Amino acid sequence: MPEKIYVGDLESLVENKKVEGKQLKIGNENFYKISNVDKMRPFFMSIVSNSNHWMFISSTGSLSAGRKNSEFSLFPYYTDDKITESSDTTGSKTIITVKINNKNFLWEPFSNRFKGAYKVSRNIYKNTIGNKVIFEEINHDLNVEFSYQWNSSNIYGFVRKSSIKNNSNDDLDINILDGIQNILPYGVGEGLQIAQSNLVDAYKKCELENKSKLGIFTLSAIIVDKAEPSEALKANTVWTTEIENTKHLLSSLQLDNFRNGIDLYNEHEIKAEKGAYFINKKIKLKSNSLKEWIIVCNVNQTISDVVSLKNSITNDREIKSKVEDDVILGSSKLRELVGNADGLQLTNDKLRMIRHFSNTMFNIMRGGIFDDNYQIEKMTFYLT
Repeated sequence: MPEKIYVGDLESLVENKKVEGKQLKIGNENFYKISNVDKMRPFFMSIVSNSNHWMFISSTGSLSAGRKNSEFSLFPYYTDDKITESSDTTGSKTIITVKINNKNFLWEPFSNRFKGAYKVSRNIYKNTIGNKVIFEEINHDLNVEFSYQWNSSNIYGFVRKSSIKNNSNDDLDINILDGIQNILPYGVGEGLQIAQSNLVDAYKKCELENKSKLGIFTLSAIIVDKAEPSEALKANTVWTTEIENTKHLLSSLQLDNFRNGIDLYNEHEIKAEKGAYFINKKIKLKSNSLKEWIIVCNVNQTISDVVSLKNSITNDREIKSKVEDDVILGSSKLRELVGNADGLQLTNDKLRMIRHFSNTMFNIMRGGIFDDNYQIEKMTFYLT
């Protein structure tokens, strides 16, 4: 029999929350925090990188992302209104049950399914160089907070780092389902997704490699309107650092089962469904402690790329630290690129400094930078 699930059965308070913005430091990085962001109208953000990543993300959490251009997308490439409206079906999704006094309380961070059931605070943090964004929700009734952040790595792709924290003085039994949904396979360009998304779904194939738990998202064949063979020889991939004692899902088909307290089962192959990658894990979180994990995604992967990645996940014990180091290196290289275009300032007005950095960064994204500072070789000029 499934366990009984409760929603908002604890004493909850209603308060008038104000939207506030302030600068702060997280680790060694400067961020701008918007508190109580759910009290604002949804807004759109662009997340940049030092490499060829692109990401457009709504304050609701839904997003489109990929590398190089819209033909190499990880999530469907739509206009901002459609992306914002798809917050429950595209991008990050987390569902949590917390056991308190032998009752399991259901909580879906960043979702409006149970709006008003709990007293919560939702905040967004974006770092001042523009390549990281953090979504945070604090449940004051359950004394638990959940957050995730999007980063980028030139080697590994997109890095989603999640954490759950127990703010109470008691140990908590937590069952968490966390991941991303509506993952595109390789070979689905912007036009094909917009015009024939239902046909695209019919061709989708999602596989889980048994040992490494690597999710491989492909088409059964490249969709072409010609009488010729067209094999799908590349894939989009998703993997996680949480392998042991963890269930892995390749679709969103079992989400309602989790909400209803029904045990989930591993999905090894899913066809003709929108792709997803979820991990399901039961953890005992000690008082005032934190649990972290990462999910890493990439596009346009060849067969040799997939084989190499599987070996790294299963055999390289330092792979998590290598991912994190490459994220840090990417931030350093982004600052270097902007610095080469005189985008770094040091004034007493920090907001003006951030604005100047942002303006310069978007200018060099359009026009590039000089290869050797401002030195121009004579051979560059030709007499006419």
